[in-house]
Amino acid sequence: MASQSPSGAERLLGLWRKLAGLPGGTWLFSRLLGSFVPYSGTIGAHVRVLEPGHVLVTLRDRRGIRQHLGSVHAVALVNLGEISTGLAVVAALPAGIRSIVTSLSMEYLKKARGLLTCECRTQIPAVTGDVDHLVVADITDAAGDVVARIQVRWRLSLPRS
Repeated sequence: MASQSPSGAERLLGLWRKLAGLPGGTWLFSRLLGSFVPYSGTIGAHVRVLEPGHVLVTLRDRRGIRQHLGSVHAVALVNLGEISTGLAVVAALPAGIRSIVTSLSMEYLKKARGLLTCECRTQIPAVTGDVDHLVVADITDAAGDVVARIQVRWRLSLPRS
């Protein structure tokens, strides 16, 4: 009998569970994620919590992600939000369901400085055909103030035959 290969969620969560409890494991997971998704890895985000439908990712403020006005660049914030919503979605997807971003928008509410945290929670709807699933996440600063809010529309679909 042929064995079925693990889903994307199973592979992602399996790697997380192997590494997260080890010293430096969440850092290593975050670097590996950056190697699998190279553009997303450019900001150096650090995954702190990863569960199906829930993720918490931090971003350390540093010169390489700042703009000329001294705060974190808008595109780095979008990247952080997309990573966070993507991990929450992928970790919750049932086997065989595909996902891709079809749109995103970011609302900038305050200058982003210092350690930033993006938390995302989502529940995956039933997928019987193409489903557009809106996922929202807030990015907060060390004081807990929301500096940006991202809305990402994920197209969920069944595999094409």
